[in-house]
Amino acid sequence: MFNTSKMWAQDNYRLFIILAAGSLTPMAGGVVAPVLPDLIAYLHLDPVLAGSLVSMHSLTIALAAPLFGILADKMSPTKVLVPGLISYGIFGILGGFMTTFWPLLLTRALLGIASGAIAASSLGLLAQMYDGEERQTAIGYATATLTITGMIYPLLGGIVGSDHWQFAFYLYGMAIPLGIMGEGIFSGTETTKKKTSSFNLGGQISELFNNSLIWLVLLTIALASLVMYSAIIYTPLYLKNTFSTPAELNGLVLALKAVGATIISAFGAKLIAKFISQRGAIALGFGMMALMLIIVPNVAIFQLVFVTAICFGMGFGLVLPNLYGILANVAPLKIQSTVLAAGTGVGFLGQFFAPVILGFILSFSNLESVFYATAIIAMLSGCILLIKR
Repeated sequence: MFNTSKMWAQDNYRLFIILAAGSLTPMAGGVVAPVLPDLIAYLHLDPVLAGSLVSMHSLTIALAAPLFGILADKMSPTKVLVPGLISYGIFGILGGFMTTFWPLLLTRALLGIASGAIAASSLGLLAQMYDGEERQTAIGYATATLTITGMIYPLLGGIVGSDHWQFAFYLYGMAIPLGIMGEGIFSGTETTKKKTSSFNLGGQISELFNNSLIWLVLLTIALASLVMYSAIIYTPLYLKNTFSTPAELNGLVLALKAVGATIISAFGAKLIAKFISQRGAIALGFGMMALMLIIVPNVAIFQLVFVTAICFGMGFGLVLPNLYGILANVAPLKIQSTVLAAGTGVGFLGQFFAPVILGFILSFSNLESVFYATAIIAMLSGCILLIKR
């Protein structure tokens, strides 16, 4: 009985570390977005270029996560996770000491590489520690954690950064003690998958990505992330220009998007998918996001922005879990880390291109046009998976 209780406690400690580590991925941009207007004003930055400070880490996550996923499949994910956590804390804090655009952008890029290591290895550890329904439950915990922390981090960044934008960067430092804890908890445990002599990683990946459905799902994940991240970047700027909102209120609005996503992903996503299919639920979610993006520039009362934020988040909460559900169903067990990391990678690639594409529109138009263009992207994205049976 004692050994069983001890093993149960150890597994829960490991799960806590994995979930806490995974939650740092949305934190990479979440704590900075609310203070972006203040950062732009303090450093006298071009608003068109400044959006990349919130999204630069997304590009390097997109490039790094699949590589770290392969590494996690071939060796212990712990050897990827712990260095990733330490690096994340160091590069994140370092960004707060940068006073010009390009050095700050470099620290954001390095933060993204560390985030890619964390995302890929934490998914790999979950896949190794659990099987069957337990794995589905663990992934559910991970999804809920990401959603909840996606709500908390923007709010926390707005509060901490309300006195000075620099303080928000110090929040990244929590990754360092987490990495030290992870080294102690996972040391001496065997987490490396057993490989058979017939296992050919390159061959299985090649066969997998010949499936056109995989490509469509990955494209849709990228577009969903682009739509979501455009709201994260440009909503605070729009509210600042229109209602003169402080960083705390900007953080609250962003947090409410995550509230909506949490509610629907926890209580409604599976139920809705059963009634209208996963693809139908995805299309419905994109439609909700598009509608809210059209409404926001036409809101005259600030309090209504809270309602649109929750509804937008509910749409995203329908889209993303069902997309990853389709992706997980076609992923071979031996390369689950690689496949799911590819989904993570393209998602962050979509985040990176959000300010690139929409910043171009902003350069010759206005913020209202950015919201309308994003709504069009959302509506088109909802149709992608409906074209293939």
